[in-house]
Amino acid sequence: MQRRDFLNTLAAGAGLVIPLGRHAWAATAAAPGADPTGRKLIVIMLRGAVDGLNVVAPVADANYTRLRPSIALAKPGDDNGALNLDGYFGLHPALAPLLPLWEQKKLAFVHASGSPDATRSHFDAQDYMESATPGVKSTADGWMNRLVATLPGIGTPTRALSIGPTMPRILSGHATAVNLANGAAGTKANVLDRPAVSKAFDQLYADNARFGAAYQQGQDAHKEVMDAAAGKMVGGGMGGVMMSAEMQAANGGAPLPNGFPDDAARLAALMRNDPNIQLAFVALGGWDTHASQGAARGQLANRLQPLGQGLAVLAQRLGPLFELTTIVVMSEFGRTARENGNGGTDHGHGNVMWVLGGSVNGGKVLGDWRGVGDAELNEGRDLPVTTDFRSVLAAIAERHLRLSDKQLVQVFPSLPRGARLDLLRV
Repeated sequence: MQRRDFLNTLAAGAGLVIPLGRHAWAATAAAPGADPTGRKLIVIMLRGAVDGLNVVAPVADANYTRLRPSIALAKPGDDNGALNLDGYFGLHPALAPLLPLWEQKKLAFVHASGSPDATRSHFDAQDYMESATPGVKSTADGWMNRLVATLPGIGTPTRALSIGPTMPRILSGHATAVNLANGAAGTKANVLDRPAVSKAFDQLYADNARFGAAYQQGQDAHKEVMDAAAGKMVGGGMGGVMMSAEMQAANGGAPLPNGFPDDAARLAALMRNDPNIQLAFVALGGWDTHASQGAARGQLANRLQPLGQGLAVLAQRLGPLFELTTIVVMSEFGRTARENGNGGTDHGHGNVMWVLGGSVNGGKVLGDWRGVGDAELNEGRDLPVTTDFRSVLAAIAERHLRLSDKQLVQVFPSLPRGARLDLLRV
């Protein structure tokens, strides 16, 4: 097909050219296998560094209140107090929708966890958590992409799915992954769904085996999930809320969590209707709370409320599939134990990871917790990292996804040695 004829066909069919994946889809190169067991993993990345000390707060520790005179959560039972977890830790009240999962022992937290690298750069820390090679910037692929390539079974285009504006670092690599836009736009027909335009691209790539295969793979993935989504999607999306330039930079393009409940319902519908989707990733921004963070109310609470609601929606809408699903919530690093002069917190080190699912050994705050006294803090300012985030992910990959030791090393090449966390029931 001649370039002039191709452009004329595009003009007649659409009036503009939109690259494949502009609204909903992006695809990497080659497709590996699909797990016949039906087990699934969803990773939620909170870009900007959420304040884990106010997510799961050590409310029984007097040092916590001393370090945070205006933003510490009150004790359970007090006005606007934290929700009691175990008598020592309390859950932020904005996360009340998750309390039933805690009581059902399907929610656990791993405190003082994170990357062992000491960087306080959002960009570097996010890169390390998505590549799972802390301190190494040259890693070519993301750990979830390596996981796709490691899992057994027959490959499908939609095995790994991301919801967001672009393909994230964590899913970049040689294995196939697809990207679905946030909100209602992600399931709207795009220009390539128009017969004249689709035919033009088919003819354009007909004589190029490599590009033709990649194009067809993207089209197959688009069709598969559009079919799964038909008539079952919840609109709304995550847009419409303004962020400061500093917060936008920390977010790495991720939207605020305001529309997450809608996208969680949409993701659950996709996973129910397309059994080939085994891995999913969602990134949410707005957690870089240097000022006006608040305690039970305020900026952090306003972010946590839709996050908690969305996670509860995801668990509920997955239905029986939730028993075969593990959901991980993580952030690039924590925040300072001591509040700053602007009623916020600054870049820290250790944080808290959240793990939800049917096989989670929940109702526990796990990890090597040492307290928030001055002597226990990293550099006298923030939580130490006593549990490497890769140990948490490896425990899930081993016990939930049934990876062997050899496969674990392929996904996490510098995995710390030691006993696995008692995070999941066999």
